Amino acid sequence: MDLDRRGFLRGAAALTATGLLSYAGTAPSYARGARTLGTQDWMAGLGDGAALRTLTIPGTHDSGARHGGPWTECQNTSIAAQLGSGIRFLDIRCRAIDGSFAIHHGAFYQELMFGDVLIACRDFLSAHPSETVLMRVKQEYSEVADAEFGAVFTDYLDRRGWRSLFLIGNALPSLGAARGKVVLIADNGGLPGGIRWGDTAVFDLQDDYMAEPFAKWPRIEAQFKQAATEPGPFYINFVSTAAGLPPRWNADRLNPQVHSLLDGAGRDWRGLGIVPMDYPNTRAGLVESLIRHN
Repeated sequence: MDLDRRGFLRGAAALTATGLLSYAGTAPSYARGARTLGTQDWMAGLGDGAALRTLTIPGTHDSGARHGGPWTECQNTSIAAQLGSGIRFLDIRCRAIDGSFAIHHGAFYQELMFGDVLIACRDFLSAHPSETVLMRVKQEYSEVADAEFGAVFTDYLDRRGWRSLFLIGNALPSLGAARGKVVLIADNGGLPGGIRWGDTAVFDLQDDYMAEPFAKWPRIEAQFKQAATEPGPFYINFVSTAAGLPPRWNADRLNPQVHSLLDGAGRDWRGLGIVPMDYPNTRAGLVESLIRHN
């Protein structure tokens, strides 16, 4: 399994000597403008008290979907590479099978297990403790009861030793509390805690995944405008769509439109929420543009 964290990493910035000394003893504090940032540690430029819902967070849709052909594949870089490029939201689809989670997109196994995803997150956060990863966990291509799905997840936490990686709570943490952790967003009723994906008291979701790009774009644009002008909810604005054409073809139409909006009419917008995308790396500068909207 290719979990090479180095092949795609861009724009790394080293910790300052002060930051290194601070981290060696106690958790460092971070503040906007404290240092020059790259895509690997852009959250270090934000204060510990920042609320996650006030941020602009680049993400990937169906983050592990790299196999199965043009109608199934949504990404062409590994989880590790996505994190290194600035992605901080992962959409993880798990098939419960033989007491483990296999990463699937529909019927297609993605040559990736849940443990591989967790290794990539652990390694990245160990190297970049200023960051956090928000992870949606959803059942895919299995129909076990919620209780059984939750029991498999709990097995990962306890028997397999992953509990310390996660921040599992029912309320959104501050960025400071989330640094170095994976924040669970639970899209299954059996998961032991986590912020609930369908909670309309927390999230304002745009995910019209069957809209053709011509119809999808106005929804994307409207959600960005609403997030910029009506702060409060944690906005989630899916750029991806599966209608009519393979995901890559749709991404090639929608990603440039998002980039142009962010660098043009929306250049002063902030707090745009989570923005899951297909193939974000194929549009040079798109992820960096989203990061600048913090």
